[in-house]
Amino acid sequence: MKIYTPDNNELMCITAVQRDGNALLIKGKIMGTMPMKAHIRPEEIRRLVKLLSFRTLLFLLTLPFRRSVHLDSNDPGHM
Repeated sequence: MKIYTPDNNELMCITAVQRDGNALLIKGKIMGTMPMKAHIRPEEIRRLVKLLSFRTLLFLLTLPFRRSVHLDSNDPGHM
């Protein structure tokens, strides 16, 4: 999974999301070069849920079924 800046540059590439005890472990690279491992604790997930409105939550549930308008032609998922 890739996360992009508003000007469509790759900010982060997430290569794995795993359980690590009671936390969520995210592995990837920042800016395409710097390896990163991040733990998200349960209290941070609870804070995230509080930030989401009902409308945003519904949007997140439909997001996997929407088309992207900024696909890179080098992206293997681009048709």
